[in-house]
Amino acid sequence: MRSLLRALLVFAGLCLVWQVFVTVTGIPPYLLPAPTRVFAALIDRADFLLPHALLTLAEIALGMLFGILLGGFSALTLARFAPARRWLLPVLVVSQAIPVFALAPLLVLWFGYGLASKVAAATLIIYFPVTSAFYDGLRHTERGWLDLARVMGATGGRELLLLRVPAALPGFASGVRVAAAVAPIGAVIGEWVGASAGLGYVMLQANARMQIDVMFAALLVLGLMAVTLYYAIDAALRRFIPWLPESLTASSKE
Repeated sequence: MRSLLRALLVFAGLCLVWQVFVTVTGIPPYLLPAPTRVFAALIDRADFLLPHALLTLAEIALGMLFGILLGGFSALTLARFAPARRWLLPVLVVSQAIPVFALAPLLVLWFGYGLASKVAAATLIIYFPVTSAFYDGLRHTERGWLDLARVMGATGGRELLLLRVPAALPGFASGVRVAAAVAPIGAVIGEWVGASAGLGYVMLQANARMQIDVMFAALLVLGLMAVTLYYAIDAALRRFIPWLPESLTASSKE
């Protein structure tokens, strides 16, 4: 609750600075509308924005699900099988060398203008941070624990599942947090390239029609969704991974 209160206070402070800047400079509303105009548009167009927001939220949630599952499976494969590391690690690097903006038109071509292409874009963005963080955690398990497991006759598979995975879950949690922060990017990029619904589509259409207050209202809804998703995932991770290091747990609660 303290974190939520601080976030609300920061948001209120930014809105106040925004309002003062617009009032003092007299900047035209088609360049930067005042927050009062944005909130008015948010209230007046709530029935219009809500279905688009729900669609974008579904794209983000499905992208998170598939990205986490695919990233977790890839990290386990890299940790368990040495030949897989030689083949999959270059693929991971290449997947990040090509911007999602460049791949988005291909995803729309392959998966169509519907939900699938946006979910695929979100999955691509989420996949690398989850894989990288989880694999890094699997590689850096405490050496003494591994020696003890081998002395006690643990097989490679049991060592991975019963020792390496629990020890790597804090790293996995870090990757998921990063994924939660960047997941909206993939969904919105997909909507910008080709869509007939979603908050990204609303922003493009509002910008083309000079409805800048509506564009900012859609951006505000997207930001609130992203922040809520991040804090919800952070709270769930701290609840279900109680062996997170005390310093990290304490800092996340401050």
